[in-house]
Amino acid sequence: MATIEDVAKKAGVSKSTVSHVINETRYVSPELTEKVQQAMEKLNYHSPNAIARGLKTQKTFTIGLIVSDITNMFSPYLARGLEGIASEKGYNVIVSNTDELLEKEQKLIDSLIEQRVDGVVLAPTGKDDDKINLLREQNIPFVFLDRQVSSVEADFVTSNNKEGAYKATKHLLENGHERIGAILGPECITTSNKRFSGYKRALNENGIRLRSELLVRGNYKLKGGRVGAEKLLDLKDPPTALFSTNLMSNLGALKAINNTGLRCPEDISLVGFDDVPWIETLQPPLTVVSQKPYEMGCRAGELLFERLGENGGREDFITEKLETEFIARNSVKDNKYNQKTGGDISKNY
Repeated sequence: MATIEDVAKKAGVSKSTVSHVINETRYVSPELTEKVQQAMEKLNYHSPNAIARGLKTQKTFTIGLIVSDITNMFSPYLARGLEGIASEKGYNVIVSNTDELLEKEQKLIDSLIEQRVDGVVLAPTGKDDDKINLLREQNIPFVFLDRQVSSVEADFVTSNNKEGAYKATKHLLENGHERIGAILGPECITTSNKRFSGYKRALNENGIRLRSELLVRGNYKLKGGRVGAEKLLDLKDPPTALFSTNLMSNLGALKAINNTGLRCPEDISLVGFDDVPWIETLQPPLTVVSQKPYEMGCRAGELLFERLGENGGREDFITEKLETEFIARNSVKDNKYNQKTGGDISKNY
């Protein structure tokens, strides 16, 4: 096993400098700190003082991250942003997902409390607040990420979901689509409700009545998006365009279109929420509302570590909405021609 002397020799500094870097007992310049850290990494040196440090400060230097589904490519970007901030602070991150199940969320919170994590960042299922309140009772700071529980006060980092959905629906309206099917998420999830509000606002501004038959509730998973799209496409008077409200639902909707033998956008247009680099490789490349999940994870980490500061952080709670970006690609057809000529788009079905 490497010793502190080995690290000092490798880095070209004194043993006391290495000790100060490890224990943060005195200022060491960034240049020397980097040399010491690189030497520790190359020698695979682990400080025996780490456990003692935790006992002294009553900290585990660990935080928990609870997301809905780590297989949804939106979640890894959240985790990566948070992990980057945590790593800078010398903390580790425990990542887990709820699968949108309340019982699993409750068990995960209990587990993190048992593991004595110093803080938690969570995207809640939105179905219960008792266990979340238990975090506060245990003096464990927490931050809501992407979603929130409206009955619980906490720092909250999210996207401007309502505005993003408004821009997506408005784009379809500007291209002559009036029968726009919406594949929504679970009603208990705040982001789903905000996106529904943006959809309704765009319709209302254009004097278009909200039609219940054009609305389906999914579960923010691939199957839910596919089944929801199939229901809409099977209507006697089907929509000319679909608005899907999360990444996995987008993919499910596109799968349904292909399975039905239709073409996007020739037969049915599609606009989705969320963007990842590979979505441009789909056929067709999807028009989307792009969020900033990495930045969201970073900002949630910053707010959490403010709560973990020596003075216990702020007394007030902050809500931050990151702006979305609308990206037009090739999945929307201009439907104005059908409106002017009286063409029946349902004949494509």
